[in-house]
Amino acid sequence: MTENEIAKIVVDAAYQLHRHFGPGLHETVYEVCLVHELKKRGLQVERQKAVAVHYDSITFEEGFRADAVIEDKVVLELKAVEELHPVHKKQLLTYLRLMDKRLGLLINFDLELIKDGIVRVANGLPEDQ
Repeated sequence: MTENEIAKIVVDAAYQLHRHFGPGLHETVYEVCLVHELKKRGLQVERQKAVAVHYDSITFEEGFRADAVIEDKVVLELKAVEELHPVHKKQLLTYLRLMDKRLGLLINFDLELIKDGIVRVANGLPEDQ
């Protein structure tokens, strides 16, 4: 399954989840439910995946935690905030680089329309792929 095929499934699942709950919940609720929905759809999902960060001669075993990694290909960063800021996209791009992944989705559930809260972040891919 390609990153784009995974992303389509994730976007559909996020839409269904947002349709059910709407905005206003804590992001952890959306995270747990989205992971559940993706597993129901047959995807392998790692929630709160610890990622090591290496610098010089040191390693931070838990440099950060990715909200979810789907099929070891797509990284999800989930938010429930009034508005996304440029730093959110930069954060996800850094995660992609550190994890050597090509595609991430930044999803903000706290908007009236979920389509306005989904941002595709690509590491080394043209944006239209």
